[in-house]
Amino acid sequence: MTPYPFTALVGQADLQLSLLLNAVSPAIGGVLVRGEKGTAKSTAVRALTTLLPGVDVVPGCRFSCDPATPDPACPDGPHEDAGAGESRPARMVELPVGASEDRLVGALDIERALSEGVKAFEPGLLADAHRGVLYVDEVNLLHDHLVDLLLDAAAMGASYVEREGVSVRHASRFLLVGTMNPEEGELRPQLLDRFGLTVEVAASRETDQRVEVVRRRLAYDDDPEGFAARWADDERELCERIAAARSLLPRVRLGDAALRQIAATCAAFEVDGMRADLVMARTATAMAAWEGRTRVESADVRQAALLALPHRRRRNPFDAPGLDEDKLDRTLEENSDQDEDGPQPDGPDGGPDGPDGPDGGPEGGGGLPPQGAPQDGAQAPRDEPSIPEQTQPERSEEAAAPPSAESTAGGAPDPGAPAPPQQAAAPAGEPFKARALTVPGLGEGAAGRRSRARTAHGRTTGARRPQGALGKLHLAATVQAAAPYQHARGRRGSGLVVRRDDLREAVREGREGNLVLFVVDASGSMAARQRMSAVKGAVLSLLLDAYQRRDKVGMVTFRRGEAEVALPPTSSVDAAAARLESLPTGGRTPLAAGLLRAREVLRVERLRDPARRPLLVTVTDGRATGGPEPLVRSRQAARLLAADGTASVVVDCEAGQVRLGLARELAAELGGSAVTLDELRADAVTELVRSTTDARNAGHAGRAA
Repeated sequence: MTPYPFTALVGQADLQLSLLLNAVSPAIGGVLVRGEKGTAKSTAVRALTTLLPGVDVVPGCRFSCDPATPDPACPDGPHEDAGAGESRPARMVELPVGASEDRLVGALDIERALSEGVKAFEPGLLADAHRGVLYVDEVNLLHDHLVDLLLDAAAMGASYVEREGVSVRHASRFLLVGTMNPEEGELRPQLLDRFGLTVEVAASRETDQRVEVVRRRLAYDDDPEGFAARWADDERELCERIAAARSLLPRVRLGDAALRQIAATCAAFEVDGMRADLVMARTATAMAAWEGRTRVESADVRQAALLALPHRRRRNPFDAPGLDEDKLDRTLEENSDQDEDGPQPDGPDGGPDGPDGPDGGPEGGGGLPPQGAPQDGAQAPRDEPSIPEQTQPERSEEAAAPPSAESTAGGAPDPGAPAPPQQAAAPAGEPFKARALTVPGLGEGAAGRRSRARTAHGRTTGARRPQGALGKLHLAATVQAAAPYQHARGRRGSGLVVRRDDLREAVREGREGNLVLFVVDASGSMAARQRMSAVKGAVLSLLLDAYQRRDKVGMVTFRRGEAEVALPPTSSVDAAAARLESLPTGGRTPLAAGLLRAREVLRVERLRDPARRPLLVTVTDGRATGGPEPLVRSRQAARLLAADGTASVVVDCEAGQVRLGLARELAAELGGSAVTLDELRADAVTELVRSTTDARNAGHAGRAA
């Protein structure tokens, strides 16, 4: 099907610019596109492919070797007489979220490798993407083992396949483009840093822009080829401009002044490592080439910082990516007087309105393709209105705005009495490292880092016949299964005859991610500001632990006689943190209602994802008020959860000199364990083990004496 024209996109100037800069200089390292659903992220990426210059390849090479410099280690090589080669369009390869490891890196014909000793290798997506674009939609949902393979290939520019002594290596250099919706969870920091640039996208709030988006999309759906033909001239001009910028790129000069601004900016924003400096330098150089200049200016450095630094400034998963532009301008201005080659023509605020910025894109995004109207404001030849660009600060504020919470209520114990408004208590201190809470037994859920499970990766614990596609081969078990039948199969020489029925795959044990469902008591008995702050700090620490262990999380709260699902189960841990931040408190303690609501949430999730085992974390002091026999009803609800086989942990928030021990009684009814807020810290567990060990050693020493 004819792709949507890149130049027909409306209101996504930063997204277009970041993709175009990578097309000019693939060494930048790709683009991560973050934004809400329905904002043309995938459409823009797919449209870019039609603009990329073609590539020359060795005829018949499955690994797209360049005939000018063929890969000496190419599995299809050697290509000693490659000649002029043949030209083909640049590829865009899509990596599905649910892809297998074999589909990504390639697969070996195990039967031929064992019986004939040949490297019968079928290339994977990393080979197909060489010298092209590797696109990962919903990259934040990609399994960890695939993320690790992507990291290795992106870092080394090559893919390695190692299996039972058979080794294959091939070049794999690609432009990595990922799109994601932050509401569904964040990326691992290692992969986040691999993306050269990042851009936030959001739907425009301008009525005219939204009208134009719908108009163009409907026109495209009615007649894709006709719609593309209307934009063919703009597409061709953009292709020529990309080619010209690529040719100019080697001649662009990055002076000491611009280099000093880059280093000072990275230091001022305290980014980790030196990758940010390199990415900024390459981006600024590409920006100058895109504008047709041979010298990097301050405006190029500013634009590079806006695209390369926001995702590298995060210190924990709950920090929203962003950049203080006032601080950026001050830093650039303070270091602008170091230019040894002459004054900068544009100040730190230069860019779209400067002499070299022909396009009115936001935040220095000059040089973007026309959005349906000439730059001088004249009537467009296709009678389409000029669309005002939406600025990046507006989009950032909207994207970073936390979800609205219900109005807070006071801590009066009587739900019928009017309660004064009360601000939600802030979490106390920085999140701490929480002790490991696990689900007992052996699961088979999605790969993660919490509970024991049978997974595709981990230590080998046995072997079995393949169930579906062959997993990791268990060589010893395969040979053992084939050995008794060699005589009957007419074994010749020293070769081992292996049939498919003999193959055995390894059974491995690793770790899985769980559904951690928090049931938080927000009633009047928990409403003391200092106490609730400590509780929020503990839950925030558990959320950070869930992020690191690749869990899904959900949250149920109960107060003022009722329970509600504050956050349905999701992979977005930062969404849970935002809800926790604005959690209101006060009123009676409907503990039974909270447990029953949690049970219903878990019942629905078992239908949606039966392999993911739940862990129920109830944060309460154990008190129950409201309704007839509240304690009895809460214990009955707890026994129902225990009968369902739900693994439970109760975080005992009881404080004061006199303690009733109700939270520990609740944990016993749930069939789980109880920990205090202090015991929740990992260092507290370490200290307890150390103290027990010291006491045991002292006892041994005393008996020896």
